[in-house]
Amino acid sequence: MSNEISTLYAQLLGETAQITWAEVMPQFAKGNVLWVASQLDLVAVAEYIINDDKKQVSALMQQKVLHVLTDATAMDYAARDPELWAVVVAPWVIIQERHTPTTH
Repeated sequence: MSNEISTLYAQLLGETAQITWAEVMPQFAKGNVLWVASQLDLVAVAEYIINDDKKQVSALMQQKVLHVLTDATAMDYAARDPELWAVVVAPWVIIQERHTPTTH
């Protein structure tokens, strides 16, 4: 496997940004938000979706590390307003909560 990043990956990386739950909420109401587990590479997942890599996307969904954002998670985000990162792959807004390691 190559260590080079694809042009698409670089483009998506440049389009990835921090976002607030308030900004995500309207898209969640439309059912257009995908949740990605924090241990995954958000940009790589977006690249799989754009490339229509059904095998990778299906595997991630079966592992429950990629799915349509649930009501329970949305309620949790509304209560906590965590640090979220997002990239848009129309019609989806793909979000991921960033967990900052606590080191002392």
